[in-house]
Amino acid sequence: MSALPFPEEEGRPGTGRSWSGPGFHLVILRESRDFWEDRSTEAVEAAERKLEAGVAALTEILAGRWGAPEAVDLGPYLGFDDLDPEVRAREPLGFLCGVASSVQVWRLPNSERWIGLAIGQADPEWPLQVLAAVGEASSLVRRTTG
Repeated sequence: MSALPFPEEEGRPGTGRSWSGPGFHLVILRESRDFWEDRSTEAVEAAERKLEAGVAALTEILAGRWGAPEAVDLGPYLGFDDLDPEVRAREPLGFLCGVASSVQVWRLPNSERWIGLAIGQADPEWPLQVLAAVGEASSLVRRTTG
């Protein structure tokens, strides 16, 4: 996934377990059950613990290959602090901002790409998802305002 070419046109999210576009790839690695019937704290926390354990194991493997990840807070990519309301985060960060608060990022050596892992949820009734993303290194750069 980290070396696959990026397509020239964006695929639609939600049409499968993976999608890509100019400068990014996204894939759902694992998914919990949905929470339509039971949104209790216990049910959600149990699902989170299970997914977090899987992410921790995968993080350990990736850290062995590329070193410790960088925790990237997605809040600044939402654009709330930007004076220009038309400024949007580049993908895959734009999508990740809508479902997660942070992403663990490895900047790939000898590459202009990064790979990241996040646990996200689009809506409280929907499943939690372990997401892997690949993006261009330049997508992590936030322009400053003011």
